[in-house]
Amino acid sequence: MARPFKELEAKMSPESRARAQARAMQLLAEMPLNELRQAKHLSQERLAEILDMKQANVSRIERRTDMYISTLRSYIEAMGGQLEIIARFPDGEVRINQFGEIH
Repeated sequence: MARPFKELEAKMSPESRARAQARAMQLLAEMPLNELRQAKHLSQERLAEILDMKQANVSRIERRTDMYISTLRSYIEAMGGQLEIIARFPDGEVRINQFGEIH
């Protein structure tokens, strides 16, 4: 018989709970575009309407491994987000601002 998660979690050591929480946060912070769209409760059809394109184009964007930054920015902004490009180095981070808004 299935047990409630809270019951199982209560039996975990504090270290195990901390590791599980850290892993869950990592999974939420890193996801493909299609999972991000679903997490925002948007269908491909609705996102296509917002972007003024066909649903098939949204599907293509989600499957691509290489795309224009402007395409990615439009996709993210259609979901209510903002795209930032950050370069991480051992001595710090730099926000790349070369890719300004295209009007």
